[in-house]
Amino acid sequence: MKVRVTAERSPRGWWMLESENGAVDQVRRLEHADGAIREAVAHLAGIPDADIEIEVVPVLPEGFEQAKRQAADLRAQAELLQAQAAAANRKAASALAESGLTVRDIGRLMGISPQRASQLVSSHRTD
Repeated sequence: MKVRVTAERSPRGWWMLESENGAVDQVRRLEHADGAIREAVAHLAGIPDADIEIEVVPVLPEGFEQAKRQAADLRAQAELLQAQAAAANRKAASALAESGLTVRDIGRLMGISPQRASQLVSSHRTD
């Protein structure tokens, strides 16, 4: 039996749990909600605890979902920009190497170590 349980944060810092079959409980941490309310749900339903599947649905503040989606979108954009910046760094290091500069000079000009300059030049050749 699958039972939906809403979890709403109280002003005193507890998660107030209420199942669709009328069971209620409270927990300090949301991770304990399933275990805390399972027995009460099973008792009210008249079935063993093991036959209960709990779905905890937190009641979240207005604007949370939108902010969460925005953060995920911005992370995806940042990852794309990071990949583009890395490709541009490889291209820049390779351009300097093709003009005859040493990895020491490339590193100095790019503000990176000679070892990193060598990695960038080498990785650009394999792209």
